[in-house]
Amino acid sequence: MQKHIGSIITKDGKKRYATGGQCRNRVRKKAVEFRVSYTLNTTTGEYHTNSPSPTNIPSDPPLAAYGVEQSYELAEALVKLDPAIDYVYSSPFYRCLQTVEPAIKKLGPDIKVRADNGIGEWYGVASFNHPSPAPPAILKSLFPSSFDETYRASIVPPTSGETIAQLHDRVANALTHIITSVDAESGTKETAILICTHAATLIAIGRTLTGCMPCDPNEDDFVAPTAGITKFVRKAVAEPRLLENCGQGSRVRLEAIDWKDGKGVAGGWTCVLNGNCDHLVGGAERTWHFSGEEKFSDHESVPKIFTAEAGKLLSLSSQIYQKARTLKI
Repeated sequence: MQKHIGSIITKDGKKRYATGGQCRNRVRKKAVEFRVSYTLNTTTGEYHTNSPSPTNIPSDPPLAAYGVEQSYELAEALVKLDPAIDYVYSSPFYRCLQTVEPAIKKLGPDIKVRADNGIGEWYGVASFNHPSPAPPAILKSLFPSSFDETYRASIVPPTSGETIAQLHDRVANALTHIITSVDAESGTKETAILICTHAATLIAIGRTLTGCMPCDPNEDDFVAPTAGITKFVRKAVAEPRLLENCGQGSRVRLEAIDWKDGKGVAGGWTCVLNGNCDHLVGGAERTWHFSGEEKFSDHESVPKIFTAEAGKLLSLSSQIYQKARTLKI
């Protein structure tokens, strides 16, 4: 039998090979991704968006109209995947849940999205607290038919932000928890998993799945366009390692996972499709990559207004956007 895992920015991953006990069963998996904008005053720690947020969190705006169109184009591609998607995991931020909603409706009533902070947005280290996503009860009210309010997140990152290295370790822990949990639930049944996340997190997902961490984290290895699809094939099923829920906020406890040097998490994966956008009418747009650490604790070394992008620019000019994206902090 086989299994699959998928992921969204909202980015997509492919089939994997797994082993169980003395029997070797091929197990495959897939992954996918999307993106929106907001501004941050680095002196006050105040976030602002010109688009009203359904969750009333400034850094949690909805997709722009064009992003919504892309979500429907993405849904058409996702429902055609073989095997069909069985599990959906997403960042708990509204734009990710909104991105995957059209696909879930097409996949049927038995598919629910599990919101996991472990695959949520990346914020740089700061002297103030970054916003947290809305709690499950509110998300359930916003997505009543598709949201699984019984699921407990694997990890909740600290609100004070993370370094790039800490982001990768967080993602390695979250993926280990998610993949081994699905292995335990599905057994040898062929299964497909979809993961919906953000650009920085998607890149970290690609690196931790494959075990390929570049010497320079700014390297363009995994492509993160809006609504792109990236697929990973699992090499083998690792020994079961179901991590305990790691806590939350400043109490987050990450286990040491040996994923680098080509090992990868949960048996290791091969990337067979990187940021593909053939399903989008407009093709690949707004690719993203790391541009150094995002540190907000030293106000003299960063701009007073920092623009963060997660799917579709809402009201910022392309000139301001390009400047913010290329600035090394």
